Amino acid sequence: MKIVLAGGGTAGHVTPNIALIPTLRQNGFDEIHYIGTNGIEKKLIEQEGIPFHEIQAGKLRRYLDMQNIKDIGRIFKGTSQAKKILKELKPDVVFSKGGFASCPVVWAAKQLNIPIVLHESDITPGLANKLCIPFADKICYAFPETGAHLPKDKAIYTGIPIRASILSGNREKGLSFCGFDGKKPILTVIGGSQGSQYLNETILLSLNKLLKTFDVCHICGKGNINRELLNLKGYAQFEYIHSELSDVMQATDLFVSRAGATTIFEFLALNKPSVLVPLTRGSRGDQVLNAASFEKQGYAKKLDESTLTEQTFLSAIDEVFKNRAKYAENLKKANVTESAETIGRIIVGLASKK
Repeated sequence: MKIVLAGGGTAGHVTPNIALIPTLRQNGFDEIHYIGTNGIEKKLIEQEGIPFHEIQAGKLRRYLDMQNIKDIGRIFKGTSQAKKILKELKPDVVFSKGGFASCPVVWAAKQLNIPIVLHESDITPGLANKLCIPFADKICYAFPETGAHLPKDKAIYTGIPIRASILSGNREKGLSFCGFDGKKPILTVIGGSQGSQYLNETILLSLNKLLKTFDVCHICGKGNINRELLNLKGYAQFEYIHSELSDVMQATDLFVSRAGATTIFEFLALNKPSVLVPLTRGSRGDQVLNAASFEKQGYAKKLDESTLTEQTFLSAIDEVFKNRAKYAENLKKANVTESAETIGRIIVGLASKK
């Protein structure tokens, strides 16, 4: 069987697709292709050795902007490009993870009567998925609350597929990579693939106090390395961590992060508590809802960006760390490691009916 994967714009729209690849192969998909833009999806997918087909796609905005006119043209062109590619590939099914790069692929697949499976990671569907939902045959979703926003005859609660590599990390290798001796608990700060100015600034303000309790691994984003702190004992900073991330995550005792769905579900799969600072500025509010859901279920502590100060930051970390046994108990009750298998069965079921 043959499948086309789609989705892009952020790493969170790509890594769940990567997590699905082993399951797809086990279920008889001997040919896997990816259609996306010249964005982060191209870099990540080519690293996996999956054939990548590039198209154009315009970013969809929820506000008036002259750039929307140009991007509408890119969307139409991208749909035409995707249709041509799909005609050549003749896949049995298309799986779309969302993001603006996915719309042309889904719309083209519908025109060619190719079965379509969508996946929605956030509590409320993003704009791209909203525009694709009418054309989907099945819609997988990650949070229990999301079902209320989707057509009942299409929606299936699956969670988010987690990369197998995330679950196979080695604590000792993670400690060695960071230069830590393991005598202190490890606090890892993840600001997303582009980093977070607010988290970075707060970490630096709080660093001296944090280092009294923790060794700190700080993934600060491209261009944000503070070279004055490179040799500070107990503090390791990186723009981005690639193959070693699973080891670092396994070594981590407590995470501080934004609340992108893919990232926080990886914390959940690892049974690791977290302090979540959801993105609000320039956001549609999806991360706020994600963080609120995790806090309600006892997986994490939510800290609002508007109240982020050194004091509130340190207080939140102290609260979660002191109550880490309670958080661990809640985290272990969640069963999120079978999402890829569940989604795989849905995809195979549709492909088999074609």
